[in-house]
Amino acid sequence: MAAAVRILLLLLFLTFPSYSLSMPESQALLKLKQSFSDPQPLSSWLPNQNPCTSRWLGVICFNNVITSLHLADLGLSGSIDVDALLQIRSLRSISFVNNSFSGPIPHLNKMGTLKALYLSNNQFSGPIPPEFFSHLASLKKVWISNNKFSGNIPESITSLRFLAELHLENNEFSGPVPDLKQDIKSLDMSNNKLEGAIPDSMSRFDAKSFSGNQGLCGKPLDKECAGAGTALEEPEEDSSSGWGMKVVILLAIAVFAAILLLLAKSKRRREDDFSVMSRDQVEEVVQVHVPSSHHSRSSESSRKESKKASARSGIGDLVMVNDERGVFGLPDLMKAAAEVLGNGGLGSAYKASMANGLSVVVKRMREMNKVSRDIFDAEMRRFGRLKNRNILTPLAYHYRREEKLFITEYMPKGSLLYVLHGDRGSSHADLNWPIRLNIVKGIARGLGFLYSEFSMEELPHGNLKSSNVVLADNYEPLLSDYAFHPLINQSYAIQTMFAYKTPDYVQHQHVSQKTDVYCLGIIILEIITGKFPSQYHSNGKGGTDVVQWVFSAISDRREAELIDPELTTNHPNSINQMLKLLQVGAACTESNPDQRLNMKEAIRRIEEVQREKCQNFKLKWSAVPLSVDNGPCKLCAINSYKMKPFLRQCTPNFTADEFEPLGFTTFPLIPIKSKGLLSFIPPFPFPFLFILL
Repeated sequence: MAAAVRILLLLLFLTFPSYSLSMPESQALLKLKQSFSDPQPLSSWLPNQNPCTSRWLGVICFNNVITSLHLADLGLSGSIDVDALLQIRSLRSISFVNNSFSGPIPHLNKMGTLKALYLSNNQFSGPIPPEFFSHLASLKKVWISNNKFSGNIPESITSLRFLAELHLENNEFSGPVPDLKQDIKSLDMSNNKLEGAIPDSMSRFDAKSFSGNQGLCGKPLDKECAGAGTALEEPEEDSSSGWGMKVVILLAIAVFAAILLLLAKSKRRREDDFSVMSRDQVEEVVQVHVPSSHHSRSSESSRKESKKASARSGIGDLVMVNDERGVFGLPDLMKAAAEVLGNGGLGSAYKASMANGLSVVVKRMREMNKVSRDIFDAEMRRFGRLKNRNILTPLAYHYRREEKLFITEYMPKGSLLYVLHGDRGSSHADLNWPIRLNIVKGIARGLGFLYSEFSMEELPHGNLKSSNVVLADNYEPLLSDYAFHPLINQSYAIQTMFAYKTPDYVQHQHVSQKTDVYCLGIIILEIITGKFPSQYHSNGKGGTDVVQWVFSAISDRREAELIDPELTTNHPNSINQMLKLLQVGAACTESNPDQRLNMKEAIRRIEEVQREKCQNFKLKWSAVPLSVDNGPCKLCAINSYKMKPFLRQCTPNFTADEFEPLGFTTFPLIPIKSKGLLSFIPPFPFPFLFILL
């Protein structure tokens, strides 16, 4: 009987958890509220209420139990009553991001079960005690960036076994970088005063994670550390030391001379690359293009020379698949100086600059023997016929069984990968929000075109990543390395193509058209966050796991922290657009393909970014002049008789010829352009109301 009573009491206890937990926790939260200088933003926190069922601001519950406290962007200041927080036993995540707290770091290390700590964008200052993290064994995420913390990074942070995210950027930390051997997915220590060599265990991260620390050296930075033996010691006054110094000097001179000799030979070899091509060295790279105005004579001459050279050498000539840039052959390429651009998963790439000023990229590809020569030729010619502003169309190819040469026009801006993460020069500085958004839209439009042209293919692109997006002079993106999947040997495709690095294949051993959507999502997140995705690495080591980072931040309602600071600083009025695009990127990178957007929906949502509803408008009678500027503009017109609104949109460089109505009412409008202004008048003498945004 006693046992039955105990079981009954236990069931009653489990049935009413809110009465046993919520009331003390509500009192603890009210006590925390009182510690803030101005608690007005927490006006929803009222006595005698259940924080979970009453939806207190910033209180996140699971099964009627408080698990997270998200008090970001509320302008809070004063102190943080840690003792009150200790009364909330189930609290696992705390965020005080973007408030006005100051002083030393709160004693939140008393909360031993904490898994996530977010204190970024406040005014906390001073050193953090060395043992601060010793009792936070469960901590996975530490975000304390954009404060004024100083002193050494606490050594106890190395004891956090489960640490996955560590953001310390934009503080005043000094001293060495701790040797963090955990499986960290997201790391940023930039813009501090750190010194010394970066530990080998952390060289896998992107250089941006350590930038802005003048005293740091070693990989991944370009700054080498001074050797251990470089420090000069006071030499002893004897003949042996003097002789030793002479030997060192002689050796140094010899090494220097050898280096000069090697450089001279290397330069001569590079200049002669195409002049010494043998039968077995159809080196890949070149560029040549004869301007179309001189097409006829130059083309015929080039064809004849190419045929003669082919007959003499026994090597097949280049096959032109697109002559918009002129016609050229192997002899033209052989006269060009080659410059190595790099090695990609599918092969090596070279730049070839011709005497006439033209440049091309030659990709030398292996493992493309999945189809016969006739089918390969048909596919190349099919590629050559593609016409789209966001597609890099091949110019020519060269076929050999062992390897293929794939020739395209050279784009001086380089790849999106390079402009985002490489030399942070003028090209990177140009990556403002309008340009980044235009790049995303261009990539999406290019994919839409590929999905139309290769609708029956399993992977219309198959290798979409930022290194396979090149940028024109105006930063218009062009997709490259597309639709190779049917041509590449399956085993090699699995090793090299990015589609096979996605969850679709890793988890389900299957790829589909939605795999390209996932790859698009990675690029979107890469562009918005400015982070190098770890997904591009075969082993996942290095860079930032942008998918995990983004989904984690979204679940904690910290989306704004994901945006590249360069964007938020320079374009504060566009943050809503950035967040909207971020949501599209997240929806594209759902690990389950069934829950992921399809390409058509992804493109639609991307195009909708920057479109606003007709609001805050002014009414004017008769036609309203509409000036064309650098941003999208909208014109709403309402038929004064039937009052049915419709929307018309104009875009940059808008002209009357490009006008396409997005909607239509009873009467159309006629666009008339005069002196840079665009006016709309009704074709019939009926009064209209015009609304100009």
